[in-house]
Amino acid sequence: VILPFMGFVIVKLLNMSAPLGVTLLVITSSPGGSYSNWWCSMFNADLALSVTMTAISTLLSVFMLPVNLVIYTTSTYSSAVVKSLDWTALFVSLVVVIGGISTGLFCSAYYSSHRFNLLANKLGNIAGVSLIIFSATVSSTSQDSSLWDQDVEFYFGVATPAIVGVTIASYMATKFKLDKPERVSVAVEACYQNTGIATSIAVAMFTGDERATAIGVPLFYGICEAVVLACFCLICWKKGWTKAPANENICTVLATSYEVENAKRESPNAIEVVYGEQQQQQQEQDGKDGGGHHPIDDLVFTQTLDGYAFDENSLHERPNAHLESPMNIPAATSDAVEQQDGPAAQEGG
Repeated sequence: VILPFMGFVIVKLLNMSAPLGVTLLVITSSPGGSYSNWWCSMFNADLALSVTMTAISTLLSVFMLPVNLVIYTTSTYSSAVVKSLDWTALFVSLVVVIGGISTGLFCSAYYSSHRFNLLANKLGNIAGVSLIIFSATVSSTSQDSSLWDQDVEFYFGVATPAIVGVTIASYMATKFKLDKPERVSVAVEACYQNTGIATSIAVAMFTGDERATAIGVPLFYGICEAVVLACFCLICWKKGWTKAPANENICTVLATSYEVENAKRESPNAIEVVYGEQQQQQQEQDGKDGGGHHPIDDLVFTQTLDGYAFDENSLHERPNAHLESPMNIPAATSDAVEQQDGPAAQEGG
């Protein structure tokens, strides 16, 4: 709600042309992009909240994006501009985003494995870095975008929503007393928009020089939000607003998913309980006294739907280290065995 209105205010104040203004309105009205999840994952904000917000905003955008575009474009431009919008390209982009989010949620729920989550997280980070490099390369070398040959109002107007979005979202999240990692996720979601939808609209709606100008809007906004979020996430990490230790090496922070690691420690697949030395000596003594018990090194509890259940098989397992051959039986024990067997052998004779 806030970002679409901000886009409308900027378009009106700067009196932007249709190629610039319509494309900027599409960006500010679009749902959060999947890169927002990548930023939260890389800097260890609340990834679960980020994914949830992206999913909800994407579903709501099926209705809200067309409504915002109709309201704000009609208030700014003629009805002919509204009619020229390519609604097919818009909805196809939304379906692609929804499909990607749904697939990720299904895989996470189906496999339910910390190892799978860590692997998927690393692959997602690699894909995110690759796409950012690709986008930066295209925006810098494309002759059609006219990205670096615009007026000052272009750069100011496109960059302002990203900065304002982070600022307002951080303030509101703090006022509502959200946890610090949650504040970071909310701010990232408010800033990062799905620029792919705006690019599709620009290509389908405009031609010639107008298309080149319109394509420059999502490209430059992508650069702005990347720079703003990089600075914002670094500051939040150093202030202790993320789940990563503030004194940790930056490379370690970017390569480690502390949320998954913490979940793995808090909800392990099995808990191993090791007896202390006194309990082991007591059990060994009970075994020698003929109590029928043998030493147990490890007791294992396996995770079930109802909690943790004791693994009874561990009671009957005897570690190899405690297996004794006849050659290793102490002399005192051997004498005791002979004394017990002696009378029986004589009676039998």
